[in-house]
Amino acid sequence: MKLELSRVVQGGSRLGVLKGLGRTGQHSLDVPGCLLYTRCGSAPHLTQDTLHTLSTLPSVTQVTLSTIAEHQEVLEECKDGFKKFAGLHETVLYCSLHDPAAPCPTGHTTNKTVSVWGSGGRIELSVAKFMALQRAVRPDWYQSMADGETWQENTSRKRVRKSVDRTLAHLDECLLVHHNTQELEGVEVFGVVEGGDILEERVRSARETAKRPVSGFCLDGLQTGSMNQSLRTQLITAVTQELPEDKPRLLQGVGRPDEVLACVEAGVDLFESFFPFQVTERGCALCFSLDVSPDPELAGTAPPAAVLRDDEERDTAGETQENGDLNHSDQTQMTSFEIDLNEKRYHDDFRPLVEGCGCYCCRNHQRAYLHHLLVTNELLAGVLLMIHNAAHYHAFFAALREALADGKLDLLKRRLLGERRAETGTKD
Repeated sequence: MKLELSRVVQGGSRLGVLKGLGRTGQHSLDVPGCLLYTRCGSAPHLTQDTLHTLSTLPSVTQVTLSTIAEHQEVLEECKDGFKKFAGLHETVLYCSLHDPAAPCPTGHTTNKTVSVWGSGGRIELSVAKFMALQRAVRPDWYQSMADGETWQENTSRKRVRKSVDRTLAHLDECLLVHHNTQELEGVEVFGVVEGGDILEERVRSARETAKRPVSGFCLDGLQTGSMNQSLRTQLITAVTQELPEDKPRLLQGVGRPDEVLACVEAGVDLFESFFPFQVTERGCALCFSLDVSPDPELAGTAPPAAVLRDDEERDTAGETQENGDLNHSDQTQMTSFEIDLNEKRYHDDFRPLVEGCGCYCCRNHQRAYLHHLLVTNELLAGVLLMIHNAAHYHAFFAALREALADGKLDLLKRRLLGERRAETGTKD
C-alpha cells in the first residue's frame, strides 16, 4: 500500500491515489475517498446485482467485527476467508472493529479486552481472539484493536491517558502476532489514534503510533455527536502533523458532507460511507448541490450532478436549529442535506429525487412514488433510496476530488452549504 499525492492544497487537503491495495496490489483508491459500507459483507437493502448497477463503487469494502465475530467458527471451517465466503471477489477487504452506524455501549473495556456487539449481544475480544478472527477473515487490511471509549464529553484525563496506553499496548501485541502468522502475510495493519478531546493525548497517541510499522492510521473517537466541528478540526490538524505524509488517514464515524469537507481540509484521506444508510433508514433522500461550475447554466449537465432544493425544502430541513443541522448530537435525526419523503407534500410531486442525477432511481421513479412506497411500508422504498443515496454520496467524493484538482474547494463549500445565491446572484 502506497499513497501517492498529486496535490496538497489549502494547508491540509490532500489529493492523490492510494495504490498497491489487496494481496496482488492491483487495486487503487482515489483520495479523498470513501469505503463501501456493508453489514456482514452486504450493502444494506441491496443485492450484489443491484449494488453493481451503480456506475462508480469504491474499490475497498468495509466489514466490521461487530457483525462477523459471531460467525468465527463458520469462517474457520470455510478456510478461504471472508471474501470467498461472502462472494466479494473483485474488491479489497478492510476489517474494522465497530459498525459506525450502530450504537456501541461503553463501560466494557478492560486492560486485556474490548467488546463488540453483534445480533446475539456482546462479544468480548482479547488480542488472541481478535487475531484469530483476523486469521479467519483474511482481510487485505484491518484496524488494530483499540480502546475507543473516550469519545463522550467530560471523560477524565486519566481515563483518556489509559485509553491511549491500552491502544498502543494492543497495537504492539497485534503486530507481534501478525508478523508470526502465515495466513496474514501481505495483510496491512492500520494503527488507531485515540486521545478523546485532549490535545496532548491525541498528539502523543499519533506520535507513538507513527513509530510502529503500520501502513496507515485510523482516527477514532471523533465521530459525529462527540464534539463540535471546530474542536474536531483542531485535533485532526494537530494529529496529522505527527503522521507521515505517505500513509493514509482514515477517519471513523464521520459522514455528514459538511463535516467531511472540514476534515478533508484538516488532512483526512478516507471516510466510512455509512451516512447514506442512515439517511435511507430515515426514509430520506440526499439532495444537495455537487456543482462546482461558476456558470449556473452549466449546473446539472453532467450526471450525477445535483441542484439545490427549493426554498420550502431548505427551510423545513433545518428549521429546529439556527445552523440548520439537526444531528450534531443525534445521528438518527434528519440533516439539512436531505429531504424527508415521508412528508405528505410529496404525494403529488412528480419530479425525480434530484434533477440531473443519473442513478436508476432518479431515472425511473418520482418523489411521489417513493412517498407511496414509504407510507405503505414497501421494502422497495429502502432499495430505491439506498441506490440513490449511495450514488449521490459517492458522486460527492468525486466532486470533492474535482474541486481540489481545479482549485474550487471554496466554491463547492458554498454550493454544499446553500450559499449558491451569494456566489451567482441568481435564484436556484
